[in-house]
Amino acid sequence: MKKTIHFSTLLVWISPLFGKTKLLIGILILSLIFSCKEGRNPKEENSSDRPNVIFIVIDDMSADAFGGSEKIITPNIDKLRENSVFFKQAYCAAPVSIPSRASFFTGISPHKSGVYLNGGDPWNDSEVLKEAETLPELFKRNGYYTFGRGKIYHKPLSEGRIERNFDNRPIYEGGFGPYPDEQHRVFSTKDKFPEFWGVQSFPDSIFPDIKNTNAVIDFLDEKSEKPFFIALGLWRPHTPFTAPQRFFDLYNEDDIEIPESYKEDDLNDVPEFAKSLLDPFGRFEITGANNIDRWKHFIHGYYACSSFVDWNIGRVMDALKGSNYADNTIVVVFSDNGFHIGSKNHWEKNTLWETSALTPMVIKMPSGFTNTVESPVGLIDIYPTMVDICNLKSPSQELDGSSLRKFMEQKDYSWDKPAITYFGENMISIRNRDYRFIEYPDGSTEFYDLKHDPFEFKNLSEVPEYKKQIEELKQYIPDKFAKELPGRRN
Repeated sequence: MKKTIHFSTLLVWISPLFGKTKLLIGILILSLIFSCKEGRNPKEENSSDRPNVIFIVIDDMSADAFGGSEKIITPNIDKLRENSVFFKQAYCAAPVSIPSRASFFTGISPHKSGVYLNGGDPWNDSEVLKEAETLPELFKRNGYYTFGRGKIYHKPLSEGRIERNFDNRPIYEGGFGPYPDEQHRVFSTKDKFPEFWGVQSFPDSIFPDIKNTNAVIDFLDEKSEKPFFIALGLWRPHTPFTAPQRFFDLYNEDDIEIPESYKEDDLNDVPEFAKSLLDPFGRFEITGANNIDRWKHFIHGYYACSSFVDWNIGRVMDALKGSNYADNTIVVVFSDNGFHIGSKNHWEKNTLWETSALTPMVIKMPSGFTNTVESPVGLIDIYPTMVDICNLKSPSQELDGSSLRKFMEQKDYSWDKPAITYFGENMISIRNRDYRFIEYPDGSTEFYDLKHDPFEFKNLSEVPEYKKQIEELKQYIPDKFAKELPGRRN
């Protein structure tokens, strides 16, 4: 057994060897040495300038579940929002999972990486992403213990790279299941993924989200000798709409209403290119306006899955509160993209409109500082924010976002920077506090006054009175778009 020699014991040993003056000098030197060694706590690096981070990424959660609608029951998110810095207008860099995650985990915009779409192999195809340092890699290089569970990158990284991201083993993900059986599915002949389109309850033990959340809770109950970075990726409320029965029981399907964001003739003034992005699997056609009962049934499924997510987030927050890390841990919670449940005659994401792009975010600081931020921000800003508030050495790549730190220190702080969302080469949406401008590759455009038209019912791109506002937003269109890598747009 290794013995520890304490400072007081050593003084007794050496005092006969020195005169008074030399002894005082010796005491001073030894006190400096032992202040660094004897008093060192194994969690010393968990000091205020080295906060822990819990990063919870939700898959396909709409703004309504972040407090935008009282119809969705999310008490834990509501509580977290009230006790955190709530970014009311946070927007994804791309309206689907793979490019969105690639951007916020590297701080690199899609227009520079070429990763705009789902379905490809971005971590192996993009030379830019190959060279970039992911956020977990950066935390690890800065001396953090990195722990990952669940849906994080969506697509596999290059060989050996996931191990460079996370210290824990195994790095369990779990997948989108459980999937509904055929009796609980409704799908069209166009649907290439029919197992995803259904509503059914299953017991807790089957769900990856529960297993992964349990793993995070267990981690928080252990002693960590380093500051830590936890990435928890929750698969829900992404389809299929499966959850434990008690979350379906929170709602009466007869009371569920068709979203007020739905308007039958909403697509009359949108460009043909925009229409080509909608309902690629025929899901709104068969579980939307043509069958109101089915529509409500699937909305019920989405609400239940959102409440299921909320429960898991609450469990993490309760575990953190009861741990040794409550006073020195930053919690970041957001979704990778938004989600349509009928607006613009559409299910899911895959568009440049507000419903797909808006992904409200909360950051809970150890200081307890609260704020509701109205300025538009981007998920692209998360990476530089973590570098800033966690005092990390800078990554190898240039970051496209900006630190949000001032929003977490000053209630009256704001900025004029818009949030930008991409969905391909020359395909861009630019959102400032009041307006959204969209341009498609064929040159067609949309413009909305969201202050007066929050559901984007009226395309004002040809209205002369808005020419100035349109030109101001167009200034943010990049001079160059990276070549679009293989993937699936619709």
